[in-house]
Amino acid sequence: MKKPEKSSMNKFWGLDEETIFLNHGSYGATPKIVLDEQNRWMKIIEKDPVRFFEEIAPKALLKSRMAIANFVKCDHDDLALIENATSGVNTILKSLDFNIDDEILVPNHAYQACRNTVDYVAKRSGAKVITCDIPFPVYNDDIIIQRIMDCVTEKTKIALIDTVTSPTGIKMPFEKIVNLLENKGVMVLLDAAHGIGMIPLNLDEIGASFTTSNCHKWLCAPKGSAFLHVRKDLQELIHPLTISHGMTMPINDISRFRHEFDWTGTRDISAWCVIPFVISEISKMVGMTWDEIMKHNNKLIIEARKKLCEKLNINPPCPEKMLSSIATLKLNFEDFSNLSVHESDPIHLELLETYNIQVPVWYWPDPEGRYIRISAQIYNHLDEYEYLANVLENVCEN
Repeated sequence: MKKPEKSSMNKFWGLDEETIFLNHGSYGATPKIVLDEQNRWMKIIEKDPVRFFEEIAPKALLKSRMAIANFVKCDHDDLALIENATSGVNTILKSLDFNIDDEILVPNHAYQACRNTVDYVAKRSGAKVITCDIPFPVYNDDIIIQRIMDCVTEKTKIALIDTVTSPTGIKMPFEKIVNLLENKGVMVLLDAAHGIGMIPLNLDEIGASFTTSNCHKWLCAPKGSAFLHVRKDLQELIHPLTISHGMTMPINDISRFRHEFDWTGTRDISAWCVIPFVISEISKMVGMTWDEIMKHNNKLIIEARKKLCEKLNINPPCPEKMLSSIATLKLNFEDFSNLSVHESDPIHLELLETYNIQVPVWYWPDPEGRYIRISAQIYNHLDEYEYLANVLENVCEN
C-alpha cells in the first residue's frame, strides 16, 4: 500500500517522517522554531539563575499572561500560568470547601484524570458526585443541555463542563451550559484542555467561574504550559497546589491571587516564557491567522471523518457542527470482554507497529464501546486519513 502524502506544513515540525501522526490531541506537538526559542530561554535562565528569577521572570511571565489574555479575551490579572489543565482542575477542586450537603456535577464524557479528581475530593469531603448521562451517539445540543440541567438540584455547588470532550470528541454547547448553570448559582469549572488554539474563546463573555486550558495542545506551545482563569469575585477562594512565599508577600499593586500563583518554587519556566513567541510566530510560519488555522483544522477533521465513516460503514455519531479538530468513532464491535481501559488495544498496537500509524484506539465503559479518535492539525494531510481508513478496514476484518 502506497504511503500517504504529507502536508507541506509538516516540515515545520520534528515529527518522525516514517510515522503517520494522527494524534495531536493527546499531547500536542511543538514546531522546531518554538523548541529553538525555548532553548534560548533555557540558556538565559542558566546564564544567571538569580537574576533571571528575580528580575527577568516576572516581566516575561507578565508578557505571557498578556498574550494569552489577548487571545482568549480576558483580563491578564485573572490568569495564572500552570503546567496542565488537570493541574487546573485539581487547583480549583482542592481549594474549594465541600461538605456532605454539596453535589458536584460531572458528565459521563469527562476526561478520566479530571473525573478521578472529582471523586477524590468528594470522598474526602463527603460531597456527592452526580454523573450526568449524555448519550453517544448524540445528534443535537438540546439533548446535552437538557440532560445536564435535569441533574441540577439546590445542592449542586459546581459543575465540571468540557469545551470539547476528550474521549468522545464532542464540541459541547458550553457557552449555553455555562450561562444556564451560573445563572442558577452553580459555579462552572470549564475544562478547556482542548481549548486555546482549537476553538475561539471569549472568557469574559462566557462567564465561567473557572477555566483551565492547555497551551501545549492546539496552540503548539512546549509541554507543561497551560493557564487557569479565575473570575475576580472568586479569586480569594483559590490557592495554588503548592503554597509558597506569595501567601504572605505584602500587597502593593499586585493581588494576592497573582502573588500566590506567580511564584510557587523553582522550576523550568521556559515553556511559559515562549508563549508570546508561539502565538505570533506560528501564525507567521504557516502564513495564516489563528482563526484561519482553527477553521482549516475543523474543515480537515470533517473531511477525514467522512473518509473513515464511508470506508468502515459507520454512521457519524454526532453532527458536523459538534466537531472541532478531533473526532471519535465507535468501531463496529460488540464483544468487549477481552478489552480494558488500562491496557493498549490490539488494534492500536497493530496500527502503530505494523503500519506506523499513531492514532488512539481504546475501550471506554461509559458510553461503552471500542473507539478510535483522529486529530487534525495543520501538519496533517487528507491523504493520511484515507490511508488510515484503508488499513483499518483490513485490520478490523482480521
